Amino acid sequence: MIRSQVLICGGTGCTSSGSKVLMTTFEEEIKKQGLEEEVKIVPTGCFGLCALGPVVIVYPEGTFYSRVAKEDVAEIVEEHLLKGRLVDRLVYKDVGEDVKEEAAKHVSLNDTNFYKTQKRVALRNCGLINPESIEEYIAMDGYAALGKVLTEMTPQDVIKTVMDSGLRGRGGGGFPTGKKWSFTAANSADQKYVVCNADEGDPGAFMDRSVLEGDPHCIVEAMTICGYATGATEGYVYVRAEYPIAVRRLQIAIDKAREYGLLGKNIFDSGFDFDLHIRLGAGAFVCGEETALMTSIEGNRGEPRPRPPYPAVKGLFGKPTTENNVETFANIPQIILKGAEWFASMGTEKSKGTKVFALGGKIRNTGLVEIPMGTTLREIIEDIGGGVPNGKKFKAAQTGGPSGGCIPASLIDTEIDYDNLTAMGCMMGSGGLIVMDEDNCMVDIAKFFLNFTVDESCGKCAPCRIGTKRMMEILEKITSGNGTLEDIDKLEELAYYIKENSLCGLGQTAPNPVLATLKFFREEYIAHVVDKKCPAGVCKGLLQYSIDPEKCKGCTMCARKCPAGAISGTVKNPHSIDTTKCVKCGACMETCKFGAISKG
Repeated sequence: MIRSQVLICGGTGCTSSGSKVLMTTFEEEIKKQGLEEEVKIVPTGCFGLCALGPVVIVYPEGTFYSRVAKEDVAEIVEEHLLKGRLVDRLVYKDVGEDVKEEAAKHVSLNDTNFYKTQKRVALRNCGLINPESIEEYIAMDGYAALGKVLTEMTPQDVIKTVMDSGLRGRGGGGFPTGKKWSFTAANSADQKYVVCNADEGDPGAFMDRSVLEGDPHCIVEAMTICGYATGATEGYVYVRAEYPIAVRRLQIAIDKAREYGLLGKNIFDSGFDFDLHIRLGAGAFVCGEETALMTSIEGNRGEPRPRPPYPAVKGLFGKPTTENNVETFANIPQIILKGAEWFASMGTEKSKGTKVFALGGKIRNTGLVEIPMGTTLREIIEDIGGGVPNGKKFKAAQTGGPSGGCIPASLIDTEIDYDNLTAMGCMMGSGGLIVMDEDNCMVDIAKFFLNFTVDESCGKCAPCRIGTKRMMEILEKITSGNGTLEDIDKLEELAYYIKENSLCGLGQTAPNPVLATLKFFREEYIAHVVDKKCPAGVCKGLLQYSIDPEKCKGCTMCARKCPAGAISGTVKNPHSIDTTKCVKCGACMETCKFGAISKG
């Protein structure tokens, strides 16, 4: 009889940290102790706290062990699983100045500051079940929503439920999901399709990947429900080839669903047929745009199509098509089972439900978070994220990646929802949330994201292909110290032109990071062009390293480390830097133990 379960994260993050080796070691140690009949090893999806991997949770206690190494396994098996004693040194401890020592240690995952304010809907099964087991998904009410739909509801009932829930697309634009489904349902055709957009291309975003890795059956179930509601009999999941774990688990889920009669012909003896296929993307960011994605599925170069006609009229293979992203679909089964009112009770008036964010950057608790719409940025950063480390000040948060904008520290109490972000020139995007501190240069951040979109532009339309390149050239001019005030005005004018004239969402949103930083951090642009200084000390073209003779002890370490031979001086005497030779690599500053070297 199984008395304990050891859940080990098998998501990409923990796999890269060695969780596969951990599973094998646990199996070996459990066998050594003769516990094979009492303890079960369960590989799961992502738990959320990605920076703490590999993560191991022991049930029924719910003990949360973090950063577990192969060498720790024998101790956990002997002490915890055999003798019932916690391995204190591996139990996760909360961080933060307000956490008292006696309250810092948490046994249960749900007791941590990271988890206790979250509301998990799309991520409800991630980290709780074996994603390769259809039986475990069914045990968590899996496929119950599909059964309810096919035996108790009409297609119109399903669409009305989704519409009444207030669910909006989680892929970026926030279009009402029920309305999108209704458009496809209203069009008659001999063939219709359902498409899941799992082409997650934003830098720092890994929400959709984690859902596919941790709960792939919920996507299979949701797409089948969508097919029934819209009259489609075939679906495609377009997923990045760089997600091998997600692709493998999704294929296992599809195969198992077919085997159990949950995909294919006459599902639940309802007379409804539906089947799914996987198509791999080659990593083109533009294929996150729905028409480019469909063009790619058809076997052509991934380029967007003019709209109208919209996909609900003429989509994949020229047939009516419904497209939603992974997170949007992940909400559907729970909406069907628990009702539209349940989902609409969370969030704000116009932004219902929850939103998953990939929290990264200058933050203590990096990872996946799912919070009700309307949660403030302060709660996400300070309560869930644990605040900015190293005593630095929070400066801004970038939302929506290359398509989004930044929220400055002055607006940290902003409630996160579609309308508030749009009003400040940002957007929800797919859910990347990058935290920045005082050491980040906002001009450099804008340049980073614009450089990404320049590379990812498909080149089909001139405003995006040429315009973003011209914007990039201006930013490079500014950050190298050669910019003028006129360049700032030209940059802003060009940004608005590209937004208004580009063919698809990539070009229409590409200027957002620049416009947002101009709006909230214009003084940094001015400092770059007027004072010829980067206030954050990031832009190399504007940096100068200097040595304070009062602090320099003449240890010669900086001179020995300098790759350009730019530092001169004798032992026990102050050194100096030849700025004409300095390559501004920062090696000297990192080496100096006396704080004698500064940049500015």
